[in-house]
Amino acid sequence: MTMTATIRTTAAASRPTPTAAVLRAETRLFLREPGSLFWILVFPTALMTILGLIPSFREADDALGGRSVIDLYVPVAVLLAMIMAGLQAMPPVLTGYRERGILRRMSATPVRPSALLTAQIVLHGVASLGSAVLVIAVGRIAFGVRLPEQGAGYLLSLLLAVVCVLGLGATICALSRTSKVVTAVGSVAYLLMMFTAGVWVPVSTMPDLLRRIVEFTPFGAASQALDQAASGDWPGFAHLAVMLVWAAVLGVVSTRLFRWE
Repeated sequence: MTMTATIRTTAAASRPTPTAAVLRAETRLFLREPGSLFWILVFPTALMTILGLIPSFREADDALGGRSVIDLYVPVAVLLAMIMAGLQAMPPVLTGYRERGILRRMSATPVRPSALLTAQIVLHGVASLGSAVLVIAVGRIAFGVRLPEQGAGYLLSLLLAVVCVLGLGATICALSRTSKVVTAVGSVAYLLMMFTAGVWVPVSTMPDLLRRIVEFTPFGAASQALDQAASGDWPGFAHLAVMLVWAAVLGVVSTRLFRWE
């Protein structure tokens, strides 16, 4: 009898938890989406590579503090991957699940809908960080961009930026009832965040007034924090504080407004 109970206990312990099972299933589905993988993992590095092939972008410029344009675009490409994941890839998936009633049906099973939300956040967060590693590696190997000199500050800024973008994506999901609405809202937010991250014009080269305004946005602050950490300085307290505030506000808003059906 004791042996049978022990076997049953061991078998139960070896079974994955509902959250782990959902994460594994969502991982398989995520890896089957070549579009999402391309835009998150490949596109930022490809864009940086295209810019790096322009000879003038690899030359040091006194106006940029002795750095080249490609030096400034490495943190921008890192943020671009996060924006792709949080605003273009994740919201349509979650809204589609809710629109098709999948979240409502899950609420009647031992697997809670929050497990699905957690799995999506983890997957897109990990993909964003993986893309960041790829961008930094290619920048270093192909164009001689120095590795971040303030590693701890760079990692902290990366993590805060990921939390901000996933919080923004979850908020868009909470406010959008259908896939069409989430796509439209996400596209507008995507373009705005690309500008504030410095995709078209690096934040550090913007006019003073515009730069100060942009630095109050999550990705404007993240761009500056990553740039400072890459140069060897600890990210400015103001930039870290802006990201912390945005992360907290977006987290509270998305949690309170998100509906499972």
